[in-house]
Amino acid sequence: MHNKVVYRAAQALTRAGWATLRFNFRGVGLSQGRYDAGRGETDDFRAALDEAERGSGLPVVAGGFSFGSAVALKAAAGDLRVAAMIVLGLPLASESGRLVPRPSVPTFYAVGERDTFAPPEEVRRFAGPGAAVEVFAGADHFFDGSLDALGDAMYRFLVSLPRGAAAPVGASP
Repeated sequence: MHNKVVYRAAQALTRAGWATLRFNFRGVGLSQGRYDAGRGETDDFRAALDEAERGSGLPVVAGGFSFGSAVALKAAAGDLRVAAMIVLGLPLASESGRLVPRPSVPTFYAVGERDTFAPPEEVRRFAGPGAAVEVFAGADHFFDGSLDALGDAMYRFLVSLPRGAAAPVGASP
């Protein structure tokens, strides 16, 4: 929740005029529970979607960073409340990034050029033809040296979406 990438995403969302909800998965920080290899964390994300809907209404923009982006894709699949997604550093080269569904809603993908967990070519292949994948030159998995550019790119994506009462939901790794 306090990771610099997640924090930067929350700043971009706020700047674009969207409500935000950040949370830790079970067992992270002061939250209760234990790591559950993505199963329980998907339930955590769905609970956050419920809270976002209660707090700000619909539609919802869902997303996450690293492990959180993989969980977000699993949790949001088929959820009609989710109108768009933000997928940052999708770890396709790790266990948590395998077997995630491709979203059917507008999606912003971002990856560092030197990201070993989310190799840009794998993210492009996953996103599919015509999908917008932003690759940040020289950046690693944590977007070092590119956080301002990442925030600006997310902002541009968010302001391009149709407006409505929305609450982006984001998860930390």
